[in-house]
Amino acid sequence: MPLDIVYNSFFLWENPYSSISLSFARVLSRKGHRVWYINMPYTWRSLWQRRHEPLTRRRLSRLRRGQPIEETIPHTDPPIRALQPPPVWPINFLPEGRPYEWLRRRNEQRVWQAVRQWLERHGLKRFLYINCYNPYYLGLLPPGSGALVQVYQCIDDMSQEPWTARHGARLEDEVIRKADLVWVTSRRLHALKSALNPHTHIIHNAADIALFARAATEPLPCPAELQGMKGPIIGFTGNLDPHRIDYELIGKVARAHPDKQVVLAGPVNATAEQRALLRRHPNIHLPGPRPIEQLPAWLRRFDCVLLPFRCNELTASIYPLKINEYLAAGKAVVSTAFSEDIRTFGDVIFLAENDEDFVRKIPLALSARQPEQVARRMQVAQTNSWEARMEQFFDLLRAHPKGKLLWNDVR
Repeated sequence: MPLDIVYNSFFLWENPYSSISLSFARVLSRKGHRVWYINMPYTWRSLWQRRHEPLTRRRLSRLRRGQPIEETIPHTDPPIRALQPPPVWPINFLPEGRPYEWLRRRNEQRVWQAVRQWLERHGLKRFLYINCYNPYYLGLLPPGSGALVQVYQCIDDMSQEPWTARHGARLEDEVIRKADLVWVTSRRLHALKSALNPHTHIIHNAADIALFARAATEPLPCPAELQGMKGPIIGFTGNLDPHRIDYELIGKVARAHPDKQVVLAGPVNATAEQRALLRRHPNIHLPGPRPIEQLPAWLRRFDCVLLPFRCNELTASIYPLKINEYLAAGKAVVSTAFSEDIRTFGDVIFLAENDEDFVRKIPLALSARQPEQVARRMQVAQTNSWEARMEQFFDLLRAHPKGKLLWNDVR
């Protein structure tokens, strides 16, 4: 029987890169469940900063009046309804203490009022609540909200990034202690969080296998930005985050392989120094972010792909979405050995133990294009689909005392 699933996410549905919440919401919707997606609210500051972006411009007049906006997420079938809550005050810069807590509660009340009215308007009285990495607003819903089971998704170690460490790490631990079920995406996160809640389980990230397999099976048109490029193309897709991505390593790859093109397709959230490092190399290209629907065409033209993650406490907890996207596309992957989870792919990717090893493995990856090698990668990806993760999640849900009540309720 179908469920009503309210999905509150730190990640905006319109983000120009894959997110665990939207990816999972898509498969839940395709399997017949009704998904209600709650976007992270703008702060008044971020609304002003992003006022020239096309989608923000369309939202601006209503948001400036403090009104929430109901939207349909594009390219979802069946359509997924989403709520953009009204703006809130920016408070993350404040230290811990009474002023911060008072303002945080005021912000949360503002968001909850909009969400509650939205749920009432659509007649949602009994539902599953999933919160993906957003302990700031509605970490858990209040009693009487209609949430029969409340699930928290922990996808990164919040204590390892300056912005999230300031308040998010503490707030997340509070939510995890009270959640009915906790979903972590890596072994490292399980080691960090399982002591807070006995109902903590690992569900690794996955990929839309059918979408990314098109890179290996269909004659997709070449993106205009790649037309005329000379030499093999070494690619990366995703968010170029300054805390995760090793920009120095990318520079070494470009310098060691001047006859090859390094294409980094994604938003560049980098420091000025990191941007300057990339600009030094004429064979590094930054075409900007691309919607997930367009990524197979880019991957089809890449001769090998990279996971150039730093090796630090933050990345030790990461199971990246893109590993299974790359493998589903049949691509040879060169990766740093940044986590225990990435090492489990050692028989189908090229794992590098240091920068020099990473650079040396690029030619090996470029030559690993035999049909049987491509098929092996795609076979591994097949076991890591979002459909498989959904079944794993529902098995955990059915085994939980409150989860049993949820399934009985929908019957």
